[in-house]
Amino acid sequence: MNREQKIVALGASSGVITMILSILVIYHHWPQNLPLADMTNRLVYTLQADAFAVLPLLVSIMAVGNNRFLSEAIDPTLHKENLHTQINARVVENTLQQYVLFLIATLALCPHLTVEQMRIIPAAVIVFVTARIAFWIGYRIHPLYRAFGMAATGYLNVGLVGFALWKAIFG
Repeated sequence: MNREQKIVALGASSGVITMILSILVIYHHWPQNLPLADMTNRLVYTLQADAFAVLPLLVSIMAVGNNRFLSEAIDPTLHKENLHTQINARVVENTLQQYVLFLIATLALCPHLTVEQMRIIPAAVIVFVTARIAFWIGYRIHPLYRAFGMAATGYLNVGLVGFALWKAIFG
């Protein structure tokens, strides 16, 4: 492996490990006194939680809009974006992709969870938002440093989609 691959591998592996540990800690400390016995309440709870998960996308879209408004890139067809605007636009694109997967996964998963297992939803939201922020900060420092947040988000989504499919097939 070359130097860049080692940086990405270290960032990605530490992102995945941090994501797993964070999910476990938050899951075990999150209160479970919510009235989530019926599917409607679980879906509403999940949608409300997913509204928090969309915040990194909203903030990054606003950042791109502000970057464009305050620079020569106000007309995006002229391709005059500075590096910060280019990175922020890539963060928007990737965050949208990750959020769509996250939204589908959490909504597909929640009907199959017990009341106690519903704690995975807020745990996943907190980790998703934190990982997206880490992705953005890492990207702004150096593009290779986005690996931590990218892997944490990507593998969170893999786990949620996999768990949702498992629960749908095997109960």
